[in-house]
Amino acid sequence: MKQSTLLKLATQSIAKNKMRTMLTMLGIVIGVGAVIIMVAIGNGAQTAVQKQISSLGTNLIIVMPGNFQQGGVSQGQGAVSRLTIDDADRMKRDATLLAGVSPVVQTRTQVIASGTNWRTSIQGVSTDFPTIRDWTMSSGDFFTEADIRSSRKVAVVGARIVQNLFNGGDPVGSEIQIGKVPFTIVGVLAEKGQNAGGMDQDDVVLVPYTTAQSRLSGNVRIGQIVASTAAAADIPAAQEEIATIMRESHKLDGAPDDFTVRNQTEIAAAATSTTRVMSALLAAIASISLLVGGIGIMNIMLVSVTERTREIGIRLAIGARGSDVLTQFLVESIVMSVLGGLVGLTVGVGGAMLVAKLTGWTVATPLSALALAVGFSAAVGVFFGFYPARKAAALNPIQALRYE
Repeated sequence: MKQSTLLKLATQSIAKNKMRTMLTMLGIVIGVGAVIIMVAIGNGAQTAVQKQISSLGTNLIIVMPGNFQQGGVSQGQGAVSRLTIDDADRMKRDATLLAGVSPVVQTRTQVIASGTNWRTSIQGVSTDFPTIRDWTMSSGDFFTEADIRSSRKVAVVGARIVQNLFNGGDPVGSEIQIGKVPFTIVGVLAEKGQNAGGMDQDDVVLVPYTTAQSRLSGNVRIGQIVASTAAAADIPAAQEEIATIMRESHKLDGAPDDFTVRNQTEIAAAATSTTRVMSALLAAIASISLLVGGIGIMNIMLVSVTERTREIGIRLAIGARGSDVLTQFLVESIVMSVLGGLVGLTVGVGGAMLVAKLTGWTVATPLSALALAVGFSAAVGVFFGFYPARKAAALNPIQALRYE
């Protein structure tokens, strides 16, 4: 039997019972739509996380304190800080693969301006910090090496500080009090938004690290050192170079490292692993709807075989082969599944767009997911339609003609 004839017969058979066909396809529609929506949300979450990770900086490398043994027990990352400004200076002087190095002296305190106060993060950094974090200025300028050498009381503020303390106006040249120390604002950072950990990167005040140590934190030890390479391919070698410099600086002589060196790729992998697992879990749950839809198709096809037993008998009696009958019913099952898949595809894409509009989430629907959803719906039609089709093909023509 010709393929065009098979498709025509399948379409005619489906059209005879429109309501039953629609209800049968509903399971496939819901299944495909749910899978596409879940995949879109999952991919969107991964895209958002990767975007947030990239906002941390270009080819970022972070040196953190900790990761050493004490009394036979690993103290873990960040346990006790032995990082100093000298470590950062040595890295900047001796490393050959680093494009920038900055110590980070961190504290959190109250800032006051224009009669308004706000508790925020204060970071003492070097002039390499904007390059490392790929952070541009929206107004004013970053502080200079001269400011660092002189421990001047100058500050660069984030967009959140401008919004909360200066009502969105340009604060360059204004005075801000950090703790009990007055600072002059020399620049405003461009807006970055939240990072992968959900922290607002714009809620920050940057000052020279020398000023932060002498006037704000009072600590000799520093929280971390950030660095960057000129090219992403240099990151692994740069990490090894940093580790060698740090071991020499801390005179470890074969002892376990008392620091941890992490790169942007490792941070991104850790941050996206959870979203990847959740995406797979959501898609798996949504796929159950496809299974239910497939069972519905098999049920209706079995009913159809019973209703059309005499028709099948006539076809077999006038010379149709069992394979022709099997193919006919199988094509009907596939047509219903594919039609349901196409409608489900439309529902899924529309649903994903609606979710994005209502929640503000990032959604991303790859073309591969659309093709896979429709292909999987066709596979469901083949799998669940084969048994009813095989049962129809195995009917005895004489018994089928006698069926009432």
